[in-house]
Amino acid sequence: MNWLLVIGGAMVGAPLRYLTDRAVQSRHDSVFPWGTFTVNITGCLVLGLLTGAATQVQLLLGTGLCGALTTYSTFSYETLRLAETGARLHAAVNVAASVAAGLAAACAGVALARL
Repeated sequence: MNWLLVIGGAMVGAPLRYLTDRAVQSRHDSVFPWGTFTVNITGCLVLGLLTGAATQVQLLLGTGLCGALTTYSTFSYETLRLAETGARLHAAVNVAASVAAGLAAACAGVALARL
């Protein structure tokens, strides 16, 4: 049953990641990967909220949805591409902002869940 919950969450998370990434990125005329940044921070917030949730909810929304929504590999690829194309400042900002905002979002999620 657990694997079905993960698959169910992933079936929603993967298309949600793609659609959100394209929608956000199309609104910015910048080389900075705003779409990936947005989905990764959103996933951190949701995972923070799920910290104290029941196991089934964690599997469905945490592992399934957030696992498919967020993407460390795309973050890494986009950061590397920024650096390779000479946008090294954007690459450094992407790394620093993603880590800082991701941790802040996860902490905010935990705090919200405790309310």
